[in-house]
Amino acid sequence: MRLRPNPPRLITVVVALALGVIGFVFAWPVEPLVPLLDPLRDVLGIVGLTLDRELAYLMLFACPTLLVVGSLLAGI
Repeated sequence: MRLRPNPPRLITVVVALALGVIGFVFAWPVEPLVPLLDPLRDVLGIVGLTLDRELAYLMLFACPTLLVVGSLLAGI
């Protein structure tokens, strides 16, 4: 079985980049950008998640993982 990677869809790339940027801002606190993401913190609080350093590192890990999965599986 040969893998034939395809380019990921644009929505996959946008979601991966958003996860990467948000993860970067909160993993290594970039003080001028943290207040800009307070609405996201409020939305995640409604769901029951706290936007802390641990979740930020998970977002950083999810960014390239999503791009790899999106290129190997068709339709993602």
